[in-house]
Amino acid sequence: MKKTVVLAVAFCAAVLGFLIYNTFHQKRVHCRVCITYDGRQDCRTASAATREHALEAAITNACGVLSSGVVESNKCQTTTPDSIEWLP
Repeated sequence: MKKTVVLAVAFCAAVLGFLIYNTFHQKRVHCRVCITYDGRQDCRTASAATREHALEAAITNACGVLSSGVVESNKCQTTTPDSIEWLP
């Protein structure tokens, strides 16, 4: 095998190993959010590295089910959630 092929395979393996390690060794925050928008309610759970990102992801996921289109989605995401539950 050529030296460049071996180096390319080793580099790809190193990057893949780094990504897998970082994915599984991060401390994650989990939350469950319930939102009522336009007369309908949905609850979604999300996790992220920070509380802010977990909350944002859960709200975005719930609003994705409750709304259609960019304008409605933005309105839904500014709606105050009915409940926010921080999970272990």
